[in-house]
Amino acid sequence: MGATPVLAAALAGIPSGIQRQGVWAGRRQVFIRFAGAAETAQMYTADALARELGRALGRTVYHSVCVTGRDSFGNADFLAAALKQMPSGTQIMADTDGQRPEALALLHPYLTLIQVTIEPPVASPSLERVVETLRAASSLGLAHAVTIAGTDESSDADYLQIVDQVHTGSDATSIVIHPGPTAERGVLDKRWSTMMEHASARHRDLRLLARLSGPATMR
Repeated sequence: MGATPVLAAALAGIPSGIQRQGVWAGRRQVFIRFAGAAETAQMYTADALARELGRALGRTVYHSVCVTGRDSFGNADFLAAALKQMPSGTQIMADTDGQRPEALALLHPYLTLIQVTIEPPVASPSLERVVETLRAASSLGLAHAVTIAGTDESSDADYLQIVDQVHTGSDATSIVIHPGPTAERGVLDKRWSTMMEHASARHRDLRLLARLSGPATMR
């Protein structure tokens, strides 16, 4: 029999910070941040990651662990091997782009929440994969949310299209809409109350919130 392969992945680090957006915004978390193409990365084995997380969780109190960064669910085997070693009762959130619904079959036993983050507008094939992810989470009994990370260029139609499609995936989804940076820095005008009126008619669990900002925050 061959040796069990060592599972490893490139991480941009295991920092701590305040979640800046979504349903757990404001929560103090430890982040498992997968490295993007232009980020400095360090290779971690699953066992090394589990040890680092265990040490961090043992030193001080965190609300939860957040899995984030580029294509984190592309490393599902690595994540499962690390997360199954977490202390009992550890809350674990995965913040993903929703493009790998098949990964939930392996990862859902270790997750408390999956949050899909979308920047509008979004192409139909990508949105279809998001819907599949929400359906999978619902069928597995996993709490699920969608964060719509708005831009200054996002239209009301962009937001409402996403809300409509999310609702078809699961009417139990918690949706948080973040307006674009200009709206978050200023005063919300009537456009937003009108848009939220239309969105709330499509989906019940819906909030409009400004993102947190500053050096203490992280996603």
